Amino acid sequence: MFGIIQFPLFLVAVTALNLTPGPDIAYVAGQSIAQGRRAGLLSALGVSLGGCAHTVACAVGLTALIAASPGAFNAIKWIGAGYLMWLGLRMLWPGAGSTGSAGSVEARVALQRSPRTLLFRGFVTNASNPKVLLFYIAFFPQFVATGSAHKTAAFLVLGAVFVTLGLINDCVVAWLAARAARAVRSQPVVRRWIDRVIGAGFIGLGVRLALTRR
Repeated sequence: MFGIIQFPLFLVAVTALNLTPGPDIAYVAGQSIAQGRRAGLLSALGVSLGGCAHTVACAVGLTALIAASPGAFNAIKWIGAGYLMWLGLRMLWPGAGSTGSAGSVEARVALQRSPRTLLFRGFVTNASNPKVLLFYIAFFPQFVATGSAHKTAAFLVLGAVFVTLGLINDCVVAWLAARAARAVRSQPVVRRWIDRVIGAGFIGLGVRLALTRR
């Protein structure tokens, strides 16, 4: 259908890829641990929206143009790297930038837990990852017949399958992380150390992303 070839192999490959730890899984797990299962599920949905953006961009050829442009590629890379490091610093020093008043603290917590914020953060985490962009360019064409007259539709179908499997995987991660967090919720010291480890992990992923080359 639509010139898609070796579809079973594609399913195996993307399932294995979705299970591989990366910025998306780290973000979803981090939000689940910090704010609960609902936040993790919303974060997973935001990540999937980022995958949808990559899919559409790949289908219309925009992904290839971005990858071919050093300026555009580097801009996306630095946005993604900076964003991950910022999230990491927020977890390492959650009180940074606060004014100390009860009202500002409550407002900050409300912002962190708002569905729109969680969706946006998940979207940016995925959409600004140049490794995902390169993956679409290098991987998807292998499963579309060269002479197919429906390449755009083929890319959209493959992307939809990839995003759906990723969403399922991230939702499972969110659920497991939230359960683990509940086990240590009554132990503030343990929670602080978990936040520090996750924050350091975000910073490490940001640095790794900054070193990505085309």
